[in-house]
Amino acid sequence: MDILGVLRTLASESGFAAFFLADGGWKNLVMIIIAFVLLYLGIVKKFEPLLLCGIAFGCLLSNLSYFVGMGANALYHPEIWSTFLDSTSPYYHSYGYIMREAGLLDFFYIGVKAGIYPSLIFMGVGAMTDFGPLLARPKSLMLGAAAQLGVFIAFFGAVLLGFTGPQAASIGIIGGADGPTAIFLTTKLAPELLGPIAIAAYSYMALIPLIQPPIMKAMTTDKMRKVKMVQAREVSKTEKIVFPIVVATFVILLLPSTAPLIGCLMLGNLFRECGVTDRLSDTAQNALMNIVTIFLATSVGATMVGDSFLQLQTIYIIILGLVAFAISTAGGSTP
Repeated sequence: MDILGVLRTLASESGFAAFFLADGGWKNLVMIIIAFVLLYLGIVKKFEPLLLCGIAFGCLLSNLSYFVGMGANALYHPEIWSTFLDSTSPYYHSYGYIMREAGLLDFFYIGVKAGIYPSLIFMGVGAMTDFGPLLARPKSLMLGAAAQLGVFIAFFGAVLLGFTGPQAASIGIIGGADGPTAIFLTTKLAPELLGPIAIAAYSYMALIPLIQPPIMKAMTTDKMRKVKMVQAREVSKTEKIVFPIVVATFVILLLPSTAPLIGCLMLGNLFRECGVTDRLSDTAQNALMNIVTIFLATSVGATMVGDSFLQLQTIYIIILGLVAFAISTAGGSTP
């Protein structure tokens, strides 16, 4: 083959050619630009960089794969898991189909789909959390309950905008200001909205220094803001050890669907407090959290493909997420 033939073949088979030949590829181009913007925000502006960089790069990879693969070579296939789980599909629970068709990011996404990554993140969070102040002053739990007001407001707002009940619940949970919980719930109730909900949740968490101070200042007096918070009493070691065991038992029996998150949260806290598993506590807080964060962020970003992300409902989700976050802040700041 002459050199011109080689160049023609390269030009026709490269991803650049698909920029102009692919039907609907402009949406993926827009998502690639969005990925660049998110990378800028994560790296330069330091907006939740540990998560936003992974989410942005996952978005970049999945949309680039539209041009370089558009089939078996693609890194992520949005339809593959719905086909695998559809009882009417000829590929229902066909592991041969998964092994033949899935790309790298499809396998990463298994941890999101099965709720593994958010649960492991909660284990690390539990290992880093000191529940002593809560045990010393149990009534402070009411502040946390009041801070969930935005969840309900956003839920009803989403219903009024035409979202289904499960979708509205997934949007409302953004007001809980907890990324892993938002991801876990969305994968169970509305996986098609995972990309925009994850971006909204983590973006607003990164913007806490801008969003919360003016709301808190409006809801409290200068005297209140000067109050020095001190722990009401000394909490014994026994109380701290018994707490995660009792909470896991009670909450899981009360709400069985919370078992993955609550179970891992309390297990991590038990590692921290029992005094005989320091190595496990350290691993959960550091190495495990870092590893899982890489897979979680990259897989969530991979769901941000052009066809599913560039829709009017994405704008609704971003707005409702801000409303939920703001109202939850106001609810938790109310005297």
